[in-house]
Amino acid sequence: MFKNLFSVFLLFVSITSFSQQNSLLKDAKKIEEIYNYINYMYVDDVNSKEVTEAAIVAALEKLDPHSVYISKEDVDDANQQINGNFVGVGIRFQLLKDTLIVVATIPGGPSEKVGLRAGDKIIMVGGENIANVKLKNSQVREKLMGELGTKVKVLVLRKGEPNNLSFEITRDKIPVYSVDCHYMITPETGYLKLNSFSHTTTDEIKASLADLRKKGMKNLILDLQDNGGGLMYAAKTVSDEFLTKDKLVVYSQGKHQPRQDMNCDSKGEFEKGKLLVLVNENSASASEIVSGAIQDWDRGLVVGRRTYGKGLVQRPIDLSDGSQIRLTIARYYTPSGRNIQKPYEGNSEEYHNDVLKRLKHGELMNQDSIKFPDSLKYKTLVKQRTVYGGGGIMPDVFVPLDTTEFTKYFRAILGTGAFNTFSLTYVNKNREKFKTNYPTFETYVAKFNCDQAFMDEFFQYIAKEHPTLKLEEKEYPESEKLVKLFLKAMVAQDYWGNTEFYKIYNERNAILQAALKTLKNGSYEKAGLE
Repeated sequence: MFKNLFSVFLLFVSITSFSQQNSLLKDAKKIEEIYNYINYMYVDDVNSKEVTEAAIVAALEKLDPHSVYISKEDVDDANQQINGNFVGVGIRFQLLKDTLIVVATIPGGPSEKVGLRAGDKIIMVGGENIANVKLKNSQVREKLMGELGTKVKVLVLRKGEPNNLSFEITRDKIPVYSVDCHYMITPETGYLKLNSFSHTTTDEIKASLADLRKKGMKNLILDLQDNGGGLMYAAKTVSDEFLTKDKLVVYSQGKHQPRQDMNCDSKGEFEKGKLLVLVNENSASASEIVSGAIQDWDRGLVVGRRTYGKGLVQRPIDLSDGSQIRLTIARYYTPSGRNIQKPYEGNSEEYHNDVLKRLKHGELMNQDSIKFPDSLKYKTLVKQRTVYGGGGIMPDVFVPLDTTEFTKYFRAILGTGAFNTFSLTYVNKNREKFKTNYPTFETYVAKFNCDQAFMDEFFQYIAKEHPTLKLEEKEYPESEKLVKLFLKAMVAQDYWGNTEFYKIYNERNAILQAALKTLKNGSYEKAGLE
């Protein structure tokens, strides 16, 4: 009983000094005593697994906000983004009115190979009916994912086909992409959106940069907005694409971890040319390593708002039953010596709500509201510009958060998921019409408008699907442009893909637009950068 908790305590014992080991062993004995009393004397039956996991979670929370416990059931899901792949059938899906709809097939994946298409409705998996049974997304994944090389039969309802179609799909490794998209945003400027840092990120970045260079890229905008991080080593290799050989990217150090330097060791795809890195309050961890290294070496400008402030390094440690803890083992430092970890004294709820605190204090709207003591001032390594540590990466070009269009009206619709579900419904109903009217994405951008008929259909959909939703109609004029932009972008995504979504949505991406302005008005050169 309670085996997991003792595994964790034995781990702590193994990494401490002799005197600390004695203390921890006494603590472990105390916990064993308490659990024995619970086991033999408590008034009701005890779920030992729940009690053990609650104790582990509580113990790790006392250390820092980023040391966490992951149950055996959740380990695979937690590792998918880091590993860069999982085993499955290779579809993007959505549950709409208890129906599993294929949004897209992964190029080259097992579903595409057997002939599944976007818009197909999967009604049976492995002989089991899944239509109108109120499945959850997690249950769908359980049914479609499995062991490499195993087969699963699905029954599909396809528009225009008189009979249901049967497919046998062989499960295979499915990539989880770090690069959402890359494209030329101007004739000389490339745009690359990165959502995470995994084992596959470096290869994806290299391929994207090589493609952009072929298309004439002289400047690059690297978008790390809302990128929560990932592997520290991936942050190093991504930075290596922009910094010259032997430059320090990051170093880490902890009580039981000697200093470890990570330096550039290869020729990158974009070591010369104007570089702007986009960040916001949700850019964290590995994103901060990259933006910090670029800033410290005066390689480019960081544009946006102050980043999250996570400067702690976690190591995954497998426990005996297949569960895992991710234990903080060191702090990381940018090349100038900055540790950008924000303070975490107090409870974890306050720590994780720090962005709301920044919003209330006006820090997201006004750069002057952000105060750092002189002790946190550092100098960049080439141009000796002032930068700051102790609470995220402060951008070189500050872009305030504009909340004027993001009204309660817009948030209410966004919270229902109606943008997503309506656009998918609309695309599925009009696929043949789209082929005729919008043979290319460029035609769609030029000709598709969220006209009155389209918007009436959208509002009718909301009234039908979300009858209890109360909308502040007077706020619609303030959010109208954003609502229509979001709908047009979502329709493009469901019909074409991620790149087309960003090509439309980025028209109102304030941080991206500020970066383009920085390139155009000479601010890049005024900062002393080449």
